[in-house]
Amino acid sequence: MATGELEIIPISGKAEIEAFVDYCNRINASDPNYVPQLRGEDIGKFTPGKNPFHEHARCQLFLAKRGQEIVGRISAHIDELALTIPAEQGMGPGTGFWGALETEDAAVAKALIARAEEWLRGQGMTKVLAPMNLSVWEEPGLLVYGHDHPPMVMMGHQNARYQPWIEGEGYGLVKRLNTYDLDVTKEFPPLIQRIVSSGEKNERIKVRGVDLKQFGREVKIICDILNDAWSDNWGFVPFTESEIAYTAKALKPLCKSDLIYIAEYDGEPVAFMMTLPDLNQAQKRTNGKQGKPSPLGWIKLLMWLNKPKNADMRVPLMGVVKRLQSSRMASQLAFMMIEYIRRNAVKNYNAKRGEIGWILEDNQGMVAIADAINSKINKTYNVYEKKL
Repeated sequence: MATGELEIIPISGKAEIEAFVDYCNRINASDPNYVPQLRGEDIGKFTPGKNPFHEHARCQLFLAKRGQEIVGRISAHIDELALTIPAEQGMGPGTGFWGALETEDAAVAKALIARAEEWLRGQGMTKVLAPMNLSVWEEPGLLVYGHDHPPMVMMGHQNARYQPWIEGEGYGLVKRLNTYDLDVTKEFPPLIQRIVSSGEKNERIKVRGVDLKQFGREVKIICDILNDAWSDNWGFVPFTESEIAYTAKALKPLCKSDLIYIAEYDGEPVAFMMTLPDLNQAQKRTNGKQGKPSPLGWIKLLMWLNKPKNADMRVPLMGVVKRLQSSRMASQLAFMMIEYIRRNAVKNYNAKRGEIGWILEDNQGMVAIADAINSKINKTYNVYEKKL
């Protein structure tokens, strides 16, 4: 057991960022549902110059120590783009964030949160949204339901102990983010099949898989739709050009032409659905407890990426341009893409499960689509707010 006076230390150097990442993997090693990410990618996430999030953000990492032993960690950060968003969309002027909270001690958690708040106040912030690790596009919210199974690719996993610790520091719930589990081996209800069939008879609609030989063009189409479709949503912060390039490069090995679809109406791209094989399934077997695969582990991981087998699927992003969102066309295009990808996932990857989300609890359109295909909530993430 660590002894000595508790210190909360701001960090920035390479070795300290590595310790920041390694601490998380170490204290979660005994959790059967925790999935260590690749250590190098995790370190890059928190490193200015590596992750373009830092181009428009101020970020301070903290380690908690007793003597020479690390006993906790947290990040505090300000997204300059989030400051420009209208306040009614959840962010806006004076909004700061903290995230990446990890500790096994309630007193340490309390001290880390207080230190993050102190730093944000010093930067002129008047409220905090938390946890965010780091941006709303990465791992937003605290897992409060669904601890009994591993997260899918690009989703967070936190110990249940954090919820009472955070709420005990005066944080109130501002949004719930849900993911939905779906048995993709089962056909959708007859009504959905009729909607899909009707869309197939409409000559003005074309639904196609992405052309990976034109990857850059396809990424731009998807991001243009995304930035338009999500622009009025709670928590929206636009993707920058450098973030688009960075994310596209990171996700390209997971992108399959039969799992990412673009819908066109009168020749114009108006909707998309991105589905990714669940990389976490492979990483749980290959990454070890510290996110460092062995040489054999790397070979297995690369083979899986080339041809995912028995791979479950996650839909992290989906969007329809704003001008169509209140029309029947929006749901028709969504159902068509979901059905085509469902068929491909089962036929080509032997998928059994799909996960859709996260979806805002009050996003009525997306919740209605999730309900219509008989998917059920399998994880809930809380985002909290506190005045500073």
